[in-house]
This record gives sequence, structure tokens and C-alpha cells, in this order.
Amino acid sequence: MEVKIARYAGVCYGVERALKLAQLSAEEASEVHSFGPLIHNPQAVASLQEQGVQVAETLDEVGEGTLIIRSHGVAPDVIEEANTRGLTVVDATCPHVSKAQESAEKLAADGYLVVIVGEADHPEVSAIRARSGEEVVVIGSADELPPRLGNRMVGVVVQTTQMADILDEVVEDLLPRVSELRIFNTICDATSKRQAAAAELAAEVDVMVVVGGHNSGNTSRLSQICRQVNTNTYHVETSKEIDPAWFTDAEVVGVTAGASTPGEQMAGVVERIESLS
Repeated sequence: MEVKIARYAGVCYGVERALKLAQLSAEEASEVHSFGPLIHNPQAVASLQEQGVQVAETLDEVGEGTLIIRSHGVAPDVIEEANTRGLTVVDATCPHVSKAQESAEKLAADGYLVVIVGEADHPEVSAIRARSGEEVVVIGSADELPPRLGNRMVGVVVQTTQMADILDEVVEDLLPRVSELRIFNTICDATSKRQAAAAELAAEVDVMVVVGGHNSGNTSRLSQICRQVNTNTYHVETSKEIDPAWFTDAEVVGVTAGASTPGEQMAGVVERIESLS
């Protein structure tokens, strides 16, 4: 049984940067917290906890020391309050996420109604929303757009790990309905490359395995994209979830991984699959 790995897979620059900042903080400070899980990968978060980086869901859980801003970003008032409390703030927000935040802030300041395309309950979207003015619309698809928008200026930003097809549908729906439409395509290049490579590989193999946190939006979308091409697609966090029955009669297996999946995690899954040959 042959195992093929997608051309683009695994940890992206933003996640790698966040992990390095967290590890460096753990080496330099005696008390370190991340505001929420640093990334959406339970195994990586658990490893950071072993190194001394604890997860805090509120600032009240942080007594002193260093506070790391998660890769998904936070609302501005969180950073302001942390500074007021005398905490050392390390901003590990992904640069692409920061760009989406800045784009939303600019649109709101220029008088646009901001439409955010993304998951309403995702921390990245929450952080973008906090910079989008008092009136903001968050949608997961074009179907969720309000029926009436009025003759007004509308600006669109996108969660960095969303799919381009969804953005295209939203833009197509909005164009004839508003007086002016401004679009910031804030889907990051790493996401686009991983999605395209995953779909390409899924079409060539008998079974496709997607590795990454079950709580990871970008990994879940990779799984969704692969399943649209190949129904024999499975999403796992670790090699322990591999079921040998999935590979009965399979000659070629494809493997990809979400942008928040460390290399060793993907390597462990590949090793487990290869052991079944």
C-alpha cells in the first residue's frame, strides 16, 4: 500500500510563529498563560501545558506574568485590560488574521456595513467582529445574508481559513443589492494552497486521511473538501484513531493535515498507515 502526502500540508507560518513565541515565553517567564487555546490542536496545547503554558479563558484566571494572545486574535479590550493589569503581553496573532482585523476596522471607519464570512462562534471571527463597528453581519454562507440591506455601502472580510467558493457566492449575491461593494479577500494563501492540494490528491487515491484537531475549522474544511471528491475520507487527530478496516483493498492512500497540525502528528499517522501494508 502506497502512501502519498499532499504537496501542501501541516503547520502554516502563523501557527509555527505562535508555537515558537509560546515556547520562548515559557523559557523566559515563570508564569505563562495563553488567552484561550493557542491553536486548535489539543495535542499541541497539551504539550505546551507540559512546558508551562497554561490556558486561561478569562483574565481573572491570570494572576501575573505573561499573557500570550492566541493565534486567532482577541478583542482589543482584552489586550488593553491585560496591559492595565501589568501583564506582559505577547501577541501571537497570525499576521493574516491581523490583516483581516485591520481590514474590518478600516471598513467600519469608512462607513461601510461590515459583512464577515465565517463561523460565528469561532474565536477568529469574534476578534474580527470586535473591530467591525456596532452594526455588523456574520454569515456562514450567502443563504444567511439578510433579505434587505438597503441602498448602502457594504464591505466584506473573510475568516482566513474559509473556502473561496463561499466568498464567491456571497459576492455574487451582494453585487446587485448594494450601492457599493468593497471586498477584502482575507483568505490566507496557506489555506488556499492546502485546500487545492488536498482536493487534487483526494481525486487520485483510494482512501484519504485528514490529520488535525477535531475542533479545528481549517482541518474540518479540508476533510469536507476531500469528502466531496472522495467519499472514503477520514478525519483523525492521532494515529490511535486509525481503523485498519478503512484500508481494505486500498492500493494508494492520501494524507493531508490542517494548518494547525504539527509535523510529528502527521508523521505518526503516516507511519501507522504504512505499518498496515
